[in-house]
Amino acid sequence: MAEELIIAPRSKITSHLTSSLLAVAFLTSFGSSMLYGYNLAVVNSPAEYIKDFYNRTSVSRNGTGLDGEVLTLMYSLTVSVFAIGGLLGSLMVGMLVTRFGRKGTVVNSTVLVFIAGSLMGFSRICGSPEMVILGRFVTGIHSGISLGAVPMYLGEIAPKNLRGFLGLVPSIFICAGVFSAQVLGLHELLGKEEHWPLFLSLVVIPTFIQLMLLPWFPESPRYLLIEKHNVHATITALKWYRSKCNIQLEIEEMQEEQRSLSSMETVSVWQLLLDPCVRWQLLSVVVLNIGMQLSGIDAIWFYTNDIFKNAGIPGPEIQYTTVGTGAIEIIAGLIGCFTIEKLGRRPLMIGGFLAMGLCCAGITLSLVLQVHFPFMRYVSVGCVVGIIAGFCIGPAGVPFLITAELFKQSHRPAAYTVGGSLNWMSNFTVGFVFPFLQPLLDLSAECLQGVSRVCRLGLPGVSWGSPGCLLRVS
Repeated sequence: MAEELIIAPRSKITSHLTSSLLAVAFLTSFGSSMLYGYNLAVVNSPAEYIKDFYNRTSVSRNGTGLDGEVLTLMYSLTVSVFAIGGLLGSLMVGMLVTRFGRKGTVVNSTVLVFIAGSLMGFSRICGSPEMVILGRFVTGIHSGISLGAVPMYLGEIAPKNLRGFLGLVPSIFICAGVFSAQVLGLHELLGKEEHWPLFLSLVVIPTFIQLMLLPWFPESPRYLLIEKHNVHATITALKWYRSKCNIQLEIEEMQEEQRSLSSMETVSVWQLLLDPCVRWQLLSVVVLNIGMQLSGIDAIWFYTNDIFKNAGIPGPEIQYTTVGTGAIEIIAGLIGCFTIEKLGRRPLMIGGFLAMGLCCAGITLSLVLQVHFPFMRYVSVGCVVGIIAGFCIGPAGVPFLITAELFKQSHRPAAYTVGGSLNWMSNFTVGFVFPFLQPLLDLSAECLQGVSRVCRLGLPGVSWGSPGCLLRVS
């Protein structure tokens, strides 16, 4: 039986931040988004221990160790297979959120983390490098699903005036995941040889907490009404998330969208690509997701230790300096989160790409001139900080938020599939190709000059392709 609603006069729909909204944003980001950042950085600290494990396993199996090239290839596969799993997960996200719902997808995907954690945690006991690689692949699938489902879920439960703030919460937790891996990877904590399987398998702890609490929260009200046609559950969910706020106008707005989409099924990726009505929105998603990965942030992480070493920082202390850059990521993410509603989406993206491009050019210049001017090595350290801050303020999180805002309910799952797939393909391309490209370019300055061009070329795409969400849909 449908619920009867008294429709109030139409006015601007606003709401305040309730404890329920904040709790679900933190819970989904802590148990899903943070694992993405953690898995990006977790293999850096124990790299030599993992390689040694691969080599000793080969000796016990075949009586001979692995040569240098094969060992490097196996470790590269361990790192890059995470992105392959992420690509597979991103291709599945549209189907999963339509079938299981937004929250249901986040909850059900936790089983992948427990599988991956078990594989990596018991790999040394079983003497199986394959378990490490397979575990990385499985956790990549989970991250691919999470990077689509979590922003979609938060974007649909958030009121319009808080959508930007809540939409960037996952990016803060991604930075927190990187920071956690850097801290736990210190030699004083889990950075010892005997601890690396535990270090890799710690992902199960945040997921377990999420699994215990998230099922008690309601599903996305928009999904319940528009796709499941359950008015009673929609009202219950909105009351949960809005507390004492008036929900009548929001229900009316969703019912209008439901009527407009009554004759339209959820579109497939192919239908989305052929739809001329969403061409500019789709172009915006393509530019932002590709630009996010090709902006040079991975190149910076590749050269960070060398830059810090050139600046005169002692080798044993570089790991602590790297942890400091992780803290800068979190601070920059918080700045973006608290300013996005005032400044807008496009200024954060343009400002972030501009800062990254200028700082990449600054590092290029400092690497060339530091032979003649020793103080330039400190300029390069400052530019590293600028690149990291610029990335985390805008390009790190805004693309996922904008995808939710630019598309209607019927197009949103396919849009996240397209954006996520391009994001992960670019991630894999950079991670796999860059180490081979760098020796050919000979100088790291040439590499950074290349990514600086990518940042500058991305600016027109953001400026022209992204409408700044002025014509946002619900």
